[in-house]
Order: sequence, then structure tokens, then C-alpha cells
Amino acid sequence: MLFSTKYSRRSVLAMAAAAGFVAASPAMALSAAQAEELVGRLVGDINKVINSGKSEGAMIRDFERIFGKYADVDAIARFALGADARSASAGQLRAYSKAFASYMAKKYGRRFREFQGGQIEVQSASKSKSFTEVKSLAILKGQRPFDVTFRVADNGRFRDMLIEGNSLARLERTEIGALLDRRKGNLDQLIRDLPTL
Repeated sequence: MLFSTKYSRRSVLAMAAAAGFVAASPAMALSAAQAEELVGRLVGDINKVINSGKSEGAMIRDFERIFGKYADVDAIARFALGADARSASAGQLRAYSKAFASYMAKKYGRRFREFQGGQIEVQSASKSKSFTEVKSLAILKGQRPFDVTFRVADNGRFRDMLIEGNSLARLERTEIGALLDRRKGNLDQLIRDLPTL
């Protein structure tokens, strides 16, 4: 995956986090090798967009397509919403998930061109108690390499991405919580605003 050298580790990999919730067939658990291959395909798809030479708007649309292709958007959106998801209606959750996908695509898609000049190398995968963990190494010009771990659940869907142990799923949960707090807990207002942020 291509990155710029002038951004922090968190900002460099935040875009990858948005796309780093990959979905495969929910009917069967993935082996470690399949999970590793899945991460490789995700990285390859993102690299194609970054290297396409397209306009920012076109890149954002491509990124939203990638997010929809690989991500369990509803699960990620619900996790980011936290406890407030329990009191939301089914209709609100559908609208929120759609708004969340647009928000993520714009938030991180705008940064595609900033990520040129580096790469993520998939290295290995191993089964843990709850996930298959795919370990990789982020290599940026002018910085020391650092670890990135993708967590793939047994249903074949990405649930998190850890940068040197720090969960980006939890980072998004904090950010969505702050956005909702600024709207005094009004989920409908958050749904309206997310695609414009």
C-alpha cells in the first residue's frame, strides 16, 4: 500500500483502517492461509486505486466500492456507534450504516494521494482464540517499519486492525461517540451529517 512520509503512523494507517474490515464468505471460517490471502487482495485493491491517477472524487467513489466489497459495514458501524446502537430502531441503524459507509469513504478517501511512497507487506497469519491474526509490516520512507495486525473473525470478516497494538476500530468508536455527543445524542442528526463531514 502506498503512503506519504509526512504523516504520523496513526494518520498513515487510518485510511487503511477504513478499508481494513474485509469480508469473505460468511458461511465458513477462514484458515490462516486464506486470511493472509484476503489481506493481500485488500492491499492490492487499494494500491490500484492509489496508483490509478484518478481525481480525488473518483478515488473516493472507488474507495467506497472497496469498503462495500470487503467490509461488514453493518457490524463496523454498530461497533462504532457503541451503546447507542441498542436504542436505535432498525430503520435508524440501516440509515446510519449507509451514512457511516459514506463518511468513512470520504474521510479516508481524501487522503489517498497522501499515501504514496511506502507499502504494507503481509508477512504471516496465525489462529488465536477468537481471530485469525494477519501480521504485516508498514514501511514508510524516512521512518522505521512498524507492525500492523489485521484481525479476521471466524466468519471470514475483518473486525479490527492494530497498529503496534492500538485498535483503530476503537479509535473510530471514540470519534463517532464524540460526533454524537456534539449533537446531544441525536442519532437522526448524526445520520444526516455524517455523509457531509
